Amino acid sequence: MHRETLGEFGRIREFFAPLAGPGGLGLGDDAALVECAPGRRIVATVDQAVEGVHFLPDDPPDLVAKKLLRRNLSDLAAMGAMPRHYLLTTALPKSRGDDWVKRFAQGLGEDQRRFGLHLIGGDSTSTSGPAVLTLTALGEVAVGGEIRRSGAKPGDRIWVSGTIGDAFLGLKVLREGNGALAPEHCAELVVRYRTPDPRVELGVRLGGIVHAMIDVSDGLIADLGHVCEQSGAAATVRLNAMPLSEPAAALVGGDETLRAQLASGGDDYELLFTAAPERGVTIARLSAALDLPITEIGVVESGSGVRVLDADGRPVALAAGGWRHF
Repeated sequence: MHRETLGEFGRIREFFAPLAGPGGLGLGDDAALVECAPGRRIVATVDQAVEGVHFLPDDPPDLVAKKLLRRNLSDLAAMGAMPRHYLLTTALPKSRGDDWVKRFAQGLGEDQRRFGLHLIGGDSTSTSGPAVLTLTALGEVAVGGEIRRSGAKPGDRIWVSGTIGDAFLGLKVLREGNGALAPEHCAELVVRYRTPDPRVELGVRLGGIVHAMIDVSDGLIADLGHVCEQSGAAATVRLNAMPLSEPAAALVGGDETLRAQLASGGDDYELLFTAAPERGVTIARLSAALDLPITEIGVVESGSGVRVLDADGRPVALAAGGWRHF
């Protein structure tokens, strides 16, 4: 027997109103109220997730929610901002029933508690096409404390947090499987694809230390290219210095072609930043304090563009610079 769904307002009451913070007014009004202390600025970012483009149709809904939220938190981290609030818009086909929405909201709730922010509003509608989810996150930073892409200086060293390429390989495992890896390594790569770990605390603590920063979403080389373009500078990256996880390293081995692909893959959501070389000691201490690897991979130079070198110092031609939306 066909069961009536809760409908738009029923879903809001049942699943999303419990996620609302004080500024959200119980999701009962037309807009939210956002306060900001003197000497602070609101940092806003928005990301969209389209079924079949940004997530697979059979991805668990709680993990779809977490990845959508974490992508936005990574953008805030790249600006050195602390997350405070978010707004959510959903366009869902009828095939995404109440149970899917309930599990989606549960994923949001778990990450709200972990990262310390709340839902304050949004909108919902139905669609005959694929699911489309849009989330806008609001963070807070001291006036003048925000970290931009445009501050890289010749002579700066280039660092990246965590490891690169796991999400690219995790998606490959989901689509194709991989008999060359142990099951636990496959599972680790899939987790990195589905639930990236935004480096919120690192981003905040890098304020006043780094000159420029970006999160790795479109691919390490492409995103470094954005920094270079905004800063009016060039960069050289040592491909063999790029940090790899144990599963990624096992797959790469001596395959430099695959290593280069990982430098162009997206969805890592690590922080890529530049700072003066004398900041290396401070960055190493921060790495130890957070128990998070931070690796120096290159140098900022005068000029334009990004140059990638192999272990012998020879230029590496990349088949693609990174993810392109169009």
